[in-house]
Formats: sequence, C-alpha cells, structure tokens
Amino acid sequence: MLINRALLPGFLLLELLVLLQPREALCGDSDLDRLETLVHDELPLTQGLGFPNIASSFYGGLAMGSTQDGVDDVVKAWYMDDDAEEDQRLPHRRHPKDTVPLTRLIDLGIMTLRLDADKHEHDENLTVIRDQRGYLYMGLYIMLFYGHWKDIVELTPEKMPNYEAMIKRFFEEHLHVDEEVRYCLDGSGYFDVRDEDDRWVRVSVKKGGLIIVPAGIYHRFTLDANNYIKAMRLFSGGPDWTAYNRPHDHLPARLLLMMEFIRFHMAHLNIIKQLMTKIYQIALATRITLNKMGEKVSDYVA
Repeated sequence: MLINRALLPGFLLLELLVLLQPREALCGDSDLDRLETLVHDELPLTQGLGFPNIASSFYGGLAMGSTQDGVDDVVKAWYMDDDAEEDQRLPHRRHPKDTVPLTRLIDLGIMTLRLDADKHEHDENLTVIRDQRGYLYMGLYIMLFYGHWKDIVELTPEKMPNYEAMIKRFFEEHLHVDEEVRYCLDGSGYFDVRDEDDRWVRVSVKKGGLIIVPAGIYHRFTLDANNYIKAMRLFSGGPDWTAYNRPHDHLPARLLLMMEFIRFHMAHLNIIKQLMTKIYQIALATRITLNKMGEKVSDYVA
C-alpha cells in the first residue's frame, strides 16, 4: 500500500533524529519552531490538497440505517491469490486470508450499499441514489410502466448463448469512462478491481448489494461458482458499454482517477507529518525532563 511504503522511512528517520539530537537541554517556543522546521525539512513528506469526501457526498440523503446495516453480509472483499490457472469463478482467496474492509474500498472510490432487492421497483433509497447521482435506467417498456429507465439482466448458462465465452470476455481487464453501477437483485458475482499498487481486490456482491465502480479504474467481472446473477444496470447520461482493455492510461478518466489517488495519499501524508512532528516534540520534551532530573540527582549525590 502506498501509505505504508511512505510511512516506514519517515518513522525510521524520526527515530534517528531523536537519538542523534544533542543532549543539551532545549526549551522555549523558539526551539519548538526549530523542531517544526527541522522535521519539515528532513522528513520526505509533502503537503497535499486532500481527497474529496466521497463517502459523505455519496451517502448524504440516504437512510443510513437501512443502507449500511448488514452491507457486509452482501458485500465482502479480499486480496486475490496469484493462481491464474484455476477457474476464475473460484474465490481465489489468499492463505492466510487477506480480508479488505469495506472502508478500504472507499479509498479506491468504490461505493457499496445494501438495499431491499425484493422491493427495488419502489425503493425510496434507490430513488435518492438515482436522483442524487443523475443515474438513468434502460428499457422502454419499463420506462413507460414505471416512469424511469432501467435495465435488468440475468446471466446464467440457460439464458445466455455462448455463456463460457462471454464470462471470459467479461473477465478481461478494462476500464470505462463512466461509473459502472450494478445492483444485485438475485444471485451473486465477483467484481475485481486494481488497487493503487496494482493488486487485485476481489469484491463479492450478493442479493441486495449495490456497487459503484469509479470511472478510470481497471477492473473485471465474473460470476462465481453458482453461475447465476440478476442485476440492475444504472447509467449516468446514457448506456455506454464501451470497455477499454488495458492499457488505456492516456484516457482522461484514468488520469483523473490517478490524480485523486495522489491527492488522497498526499493528504494522509500531511496528517502523518504533523503527527510525527508532535511525537518528535514530545520525545525531546521528555529528554529535557530526564536531563533536568538527572542534573538534580547529580547535584543531590554531590
């Protein structure tokens, strides 16, 4: 993970700075200012602009109790193993298991919710999501009947010609220039996404789970061993199934996503830098106190 790699040298340097600091007593605001400058100059961390709070902007207006309660029952994530020979529909968990918390998915720009799939035609939370995000549904008949566009697909060997060839096609790594929104109404499937270190994160989505995959992120889809999923597809602006197989790093959607990753981690590094500065100050203040205590003990013994 990017933050972990940046953190380690910083903390090692912090420890060296404390150990190598001259032993003479330091005190006063000027010394603290000097320490602030010292840490700022020495630690290889940069202040960033921060990552937009996508969680609050996305979840705002929803009935949080009903959309987040039990979401981890229908959406789970883990880092995948490297066995490319086994069937893509198997879980491909690492051993030991390397679980990815759903909050970590937010760092990648991936939103997950739990909705009532049995009431999807008249779900108020789904209406809020559609209106807030500007999503459209597909399907002329259902538009006339319900007043909104939507598109519901069923993927199963019995209903899809050339099923095996199609799921292999879905499994090719690609990106889209718009968000990919899937709401699982029945069955289950896997959405694999690349993290910022290019590792595969497998996201399992079952009935009731809604997932939003951001534009520009490399990903792929496969059914699991049950070989069945019924899903609603939602679109922003209009249906666009164009998949840009990797590599397509030059696309604006990809560049914007990478900029968001950088801004997000730079914001975290800035927080870490401030925290490390405080720790450094505390460490030196502790040394000052110990030095003074040592002087008093020496005077008393003398």
